[in-house]
Amino acid sequence: MTEGTTTSAAAEGADTLTRLEQEGEIAADYLEGLLDIADLDGDIDMDVEADRASVSIISDANGRDLQKLVGRDGEVLEALQELTRLAVHRETGDRSRLMLDIAGYRAKKRAELAELGAKAAAEVKSSGEPVKLKPMTPFERKVVHDAIKGAGLRSESEGEEPQRFVVVLPA
Repeated sequence: MTEGTTTSAAAEGADTLTRLEQEGEIAADYLEGLLDIADLDGDIDMDVEADRASVSIISDANGRDLQKLVGRDGEVLEALQELTRLAVHRETGDRSRLMLDIAGYRAKKRAELAELGAKAAAEVKSSGEPVKLKPMTPFERKVVHDAIKGAGLRSESEGEEPQRFVVVLPA
C-alpha cells in the first residue's frame, strides 16, 4: 500500500465522520424545533455509531412527556425518525440512515431483542430445527439478525411488510 492510499483512506474516513456529524447537527436542530412546537422538554445527544448518525432525545425530568413521542410500540418514534431523515435529506441532498432514540426506548428495545435472538439461537442449537419469530420492524429484525450471527447461526427474513419476520436456521 502506498502512502497516498493510506492518506486517501484516512481522508475518506474523516469525510464520512464529518458528514455524519453534519447529519446529527441538522437532525438536532430539526428535533429542537419539534420539541419547541410541542412544548416538551428534553436534551438532545448526538453520536456516530456503526457508520450512521445517532440522535437521542433524553428526558431531563421524569420522561413521561417524551413517551408521547415514542407512542405505542414505538410507532410515533418510527414516524419521527423518518421525518428527521427527510429533514436531513432536504438539507444535504443525501439519503440519511440516521437513528433516533427517545427516552431510551430503542436502547431498551435493543437489549430485549438481543436477548430474544440469543434465546431463539439456543433453541435452534438444542432442537436442530428452524425457529420462526413474530413479525418485526426492520430495526427489530436487524438487532435480532445481529444477535443470531453473534451466536454463530444464520437467519433470514421472510414475508412481506408489515408481517415480515426472522427465521433462525441451524448452523
